[in-house]
Formats: sequence, C-alpha cells, structure tokens
Amino acid sequence: GSVMRLGQGEAVEDIQVVSTGSLGLDIALGVGGLPRGRVVEIYGPESSGKTTLTLQVVAEMQKLGGTAAFIDAEHALDIQYAQKLGVNVSELLVSQPDTGEQALEIADALVRSGSIDMIVIDSVAALVPKAEIEGEMGDSLPGLQARLMSQALRKLTGTIKRTNCLVIFINQIRMKIGVMFGNPETTTGGNALKFYASVRLDIRRIGSIKKNDEVIGNETRVKVVKNKVSPPFREAIFDILYGEGVLRQGEIIDLGVQAKMVDKAGAWYSYTG
Repeated sequence: GSVMRLGQGEAVEDIQVVSTGSLGLDIALGVGGLPRGRVVEIYGPESSGKTTLTLQVVAEMQKLGGTAAFIDAEHALDIQYAQKLGVNVSELLVSQPDTGEQALEIADALVRSGSIDMIVIDSVAALVPKAEIEGEMGDSLPGLQARLMSQALRKLTGTIKRTNCLVIFINQIRMKIGVMFGNPETTTGGNALKFYASVRLDIRRIGSIKKNDEVIGNETRVKVVKNKVSPPFREAIFDILYGEGVLRQGEIIDLGVQAKMVDKAGAWYSYTG
C-alpha cells in the first residue's frame, strides 16, 4: 500500500511471457506469447480448438520449468490427448470441482500459494453456482453466475499480479435474443471477465484439413480481440491436426511467404537460401 514515484526504484522490466505453441499467434500478440501475472480469456464456438490451444500453453509452461494447474469444471479433460500435445501429465495438477464457488476458491488458494505459474479454468460456462445446483430444475436465478465471477476476479487480480501467475479462463459463446443489428454473440459469466482480462482471444474454425476424404484437422483463425500489452485486433491463421496440435511447419512456410523469403507459385513453394 506504499506510494512512490514511477521513475524511482526498479526499472520497469520487460513483460514475461509464455509461448502459445503457435508462432503466428505469438507474433500477433506482439510480445511473443501470453503475459504472466495477467488474466487471459480464450473463447469461441464448440470444437474450435480452445482446450487444444490452452493445453499447448500448459506444455510450453512446463518446458520453461513452471508448474501448471487445470481446473476442469466441465469434467471433460482427456489425459491421453493432453499427453499427445506435449503435456507432462504426471506434473500437471488437476481438480474437478463440484460447484463454481469451489472452483474459484481452489483457483484463489493456488494463486495465493505462490508455487503455481499457470492456472487454467475450463470453462466459465461450467462454473455453476451452489444455489443453482441445490435448487430445482427450472428455478430462475438471474445474474448469479455473473456476480460470482465479478467477486472472484476482484479478489484474484491483485494476487495474480503479485505472484506472477498466468490465469486462463476458457469461455463459450451464447446468442443474445432480439438483437437486430450488430453481433448477437456474447460470452457467458457477465461483463467482469471482459474488463479484467488483459488479453482476449477469439478462436474460430474456418475450414477442414482433409487427407483422402478423411478430415484430419481444422484450419483455425485466432483474433486478438483485446490486448493491454500490445496493439490489439491482429490475427493469426494456422492448422490444428487432431492428436498433434498446431502444425508448426505450415506456419513457418506461411510466415516465410509473408516475409518474401519463400516463393509461392500455385501449390508449389520454393526457397533459395
């Protein structure tokens, strides 16, 4: 709670980051990855690659020697798939909470411990308030989840910055009813997360990758919708192969074409060192 001049004391250090596992997305983020000590939101439609991208960040954090925790509120984490993406599952802390309050209390305790470098909450939509679980089907409880998220983020943000922990919230998309103009899409859990998140990523599947009529992956576009650490609204397009993750070779070639280091003629690529 002290006050001092900004120029005094330690110089402002460069932002510490963790790679996303995608070269193009690291460039689009402007600082080379997701910033530590901040809140990040990744949202998109079903099967767009939200959990895949997040598990790749977990793998990158473990490569740096960090400890990661995965709060699986959806109860849908596939351990074998996480292993294929390079996650060391024996070192990964996993929790499957019963209620939204329990999930956020676990997240708060882990952040306060100071021994965790990264926490993933999958997903905000699955953080069901205790009152809703104990109530009847069809009970109307307006704004309960939004209040829960707002209170949790108020408590968490200061500790997250102090302990330099990266907290990623995965979120789903809902449609607003009766929107005639503009985008009817919105994310669950109220507006608090939109304000508290330093980086918001909108991930979409824009095509399929086929091999002999068999779909083997998705073409994915990620838009940096909000960025407090670099200019926002950049985007990255890359391929995600099922069971393998982001196709790095394809990204390197595409970035080479953009930088005019690789020549493209039709379906052929050539590189003259």
